[in-house]
Amino acid sequence: MRDNITMGGNPVKLLGTEIKVNDIAPEFTAVNKDMTPFKLSDLKGKLKIISVVPSVDTKVCEFQTIHFNEEATKHPDVVVLTISVDLPFAQQRFCVANDIENSIVVSDHRELDFGMKYGFAIEGIRLLSRGIVVIDKEDKVRYVEYVKEVGTHPDYEKVLEFVEGLA
Repeated sequence: MRDNITMGGNPVKLLGTEIKVNDIAPEFTAVNKDMTPFKLSDLKGKLKIISVVPSVDTKVCEFQTIHFNEEATKHPDVVVLTISVDLPFAQQRFCVANDIENSIVVSDHRELDFGMKYGFAIEGIRLLSRGIVVIDKEDKVRYVEYVKEVGTHPDYEKVLEFVEGLA
């Protein structure tokens, strides 16, 4: 559920379609760090964790991205995709500085295509809210977490346990 999302204790409105468990994952287009297009269909047939962060330049987003990158090495059959609206240049700098090599990091800055199709776009500030989406090999949404306070961590253990059960 996306009701009562806050950022810094202030309520925020999320735009777009709320994604729900059992939905077929909508195709979306984002931008890779090298400015080439990325599509969800590029990962067809794979189990996917989509880690949604507002900006890799914040401590919680940094931790979330690094944590899932480390977890990706433990689950070779799972693809970790981190998405934010950071410019690809900033994402590239962040990934190099933090040895992000096991997960894919993409930007939704151009069109907010992911943000609108999955309901993570924050009204008025062009950022994505924090959350997690797990999509199975048949592109069915199996897990969704919209973090209630944007500045707090998602439930890492819960999502990783859930993914263990799918892998």
